[in-house]
Amino acid sequence: MVELSLIALTSPLIGGLLSGFFGSTLGKWFTNGVTILSVLISFLIACLILFEINSDPSLIINQDVYTWLSVGNFHFTAGILIDHLTVSMMAVVTFVSLVVHIYTIGYMRQDPGYHRFFSYISLFTFAMLTLVISNNFLQLFFGWEAVGVMSYLLIGFWYTKESAIKANFKAFIVNRVGDMGFLLGIALIFSVIGSLDYQTVFTSSAILLEKDIVIASNTTISALTLACLLLFIGAMGKSAQMPLHVWLPDSMEGPTPISALIHAATMVTAGVYMIARMSPLFELSSTALSVVLIIGATTALLTGLLGIVEFDIKRIIAYSTLSQLGYMVVAAGVSAYSASIFHLMTHAFFKALLFLAAGSVIIALHHEQDIRKMGGLRRLMPYTYVAALIGSLSLIGFPGFSGFFSKDALIEAVAHSDAIGAEFAYFAVMIGVFVTALYTFRLLFRVFHGQLRFQGEKIKESPIVIIIPLVLLSIPSIIFAWPTVGDFVYGNFFADSIRQMPSDELFGYNFTDPTSFLIHTLSGSVVYLSLFGVLTAWFFYIYKPDLPEKCIQFLKPIHTLLWNKYYFDYFYEKVIAKSVTGLGSFFWNFGDIKIIDDTLVNGTANTIAKLSAFTRRIQTGYIYHYALMMMIGLSVFLAWAIIRS
Repeated sequence: MVELSLIALTSPLIGGLLSGFFGSTLGKWFTNGVTILSVLISFLIACLILFEINSDPSLIINQDVYTWLSVGNFHFTAGILIDHLTVSMMAVVTFVSLVVHIYTIGYMRQDPGYHRFFSYISLFTFAMLTLVISNNFLQLFFGWEAVGVMSYLLIGFWYTKESAIKANFKAFIVNRVGDMGFLLGIALIFSVIGSLDYQTVFTSSAILLEKDIVIASNTTISALTLACLLLFIGAMGKSAQMPLHVWLPDSMEGPTPISALIHAATMVTAGVYMIARMSPLFELSSTALSVVLIIGATTALLTGLLGIVEFDIKRIIAYSTLSQLGYMVVAAGVSAYSASIFHLMTHAFFKALLFLAAGSVIIALHHEQDIRKMGGLRRLMPYTYVAALIGSLSLIGFPGFSGFFSKDALIEAVAHSDAIGAEFAYFAVMIGVFVTALYTFRLLFRVFHGQLRFQGEKIKESPIVIIIPLVLLSIPSIIFAWPTVGDFVYGNFFADSIRQMPSDELFGYNFTDPTSFLIHTLSGSVVYLSLFGVLTAWFFYIYKPDLPEKCIQFLKPIHTLLWNKYYFDYFYEKVIAKSVTGLGSFFWNFGDIKIIDDTLVNGTANTIAKLSAFTRRIQTGYIYHYALMMMIGLSVFLAWAIIRS
């Protein structure tokens, strides 16, 4: 089992390196073959391990592979943790990565960076697997930073495009803010417990709980609560929670396959995965859980509203991703970690499907991304339309689709929670149901229905190499939840890796039959809120297509607020960045130039130069002058000697 896990981990690394070094020389067939085969091997191994562990839970592994560094009594190791949470994430990551690799053959076939792109996405898959498979905080942080580096390279893949460079720099800076909190949280845990091993930290959590940290005079906080809050700051950066969400919409400047791989299924879910993995710590801090809950609810509602006013097809889906990430975080905030992870998994399928369907539209329209210039594509691109429809129905939680089971389960958990902030969170996620349906079908109606508005070359359906990934993602978007929701959410599937209350206490019931769950949910209001959102979108964008513009004029202040994205970017760029730049300029001008350069460095040199010039004038070269100086010196010395005696 250990050997298989290491093969699954290193296979994408080998494929990425081979593609990067030899792909341009050996051709596209080599690049395609070696990278797709490497990810396929990882996926098949992940499925095999998942099957074996599910059959025999005693096969769970927590083992150090080698010692990376020893300092005194501290040993920093690299190891693997194989349990139900790990292999589930491995299967999802490798499956989506495999589909994206296949899709990339068609999408990037004419790009000069073809081989480099395949190398990057394979290396990204390795980085994500490293994060997922780790059994200690040090290795987790390595994978955490590695996915950040690969994300930076992939967002700015088209490095001659100024907007792409700005986007990857923005993603890098914002994630550094979150990563600083994450690193401080790890450092706090290590300073108190003296170990970075998950199991050691979890079993010693009482030490963290009992130790108080002084943060101000007469103000203390539990070390465990502070550690959880710092770790969550890291999750806010990676999983794009407000106010560290601003990088994700701009990251759509990268190629569309990256949007599907990184910003739907893998990197942005790393924070959600980390919270679930750290559930033994978070469960001991109600304060940290309430912060998680409120931040997630705020993100779910406010970022969803931004999708209503956006016109870039990829950015609309990006705002949807932000909102759904908020839903996952909300579920974690009410201790429903299993529902959070389950929504992470279903979201990976239908959101990757939506991104790839959007990419199919973009290449068919010769890289046009403005939905105002689209329309009427349903007949011209029937396969893409069906895929987009399936993804949309799963996203809004239409009964029977995978997204329906995962979203409704976590909403039920919020409804039954008595945590601080649960009422606000329930209001936010319920309004979010309507908003999600509205912006999702606004996109679908404007792109595929109505009159054809695109002015350009003839539009045709995408090639088979792009359609196949859409089919592969459509299948789990429809049926994945039917055989899994009972065990994953209400059963004990994650009992070995996640700590949470029994499902009857958490959700108010314990369903193992998906049909019973479906019937129960139809008696609630969630499904009907979603359908009302669809009808609203139909009314505004099909029946009365001139009405949205009138609403914009009527609600001008609200539209302006949404159009400017709540002025977060303005505040960061004009206030924080400008203030920091001004402060830096002051320290540079006053501290570096005036004090260090002019006074200490150049000032010292100038003083020595002046002293040397004065001394040089004394050296006249005349013997009588030197004799006079000697006589004066001797006289002064004799006078001093007489006075002393």
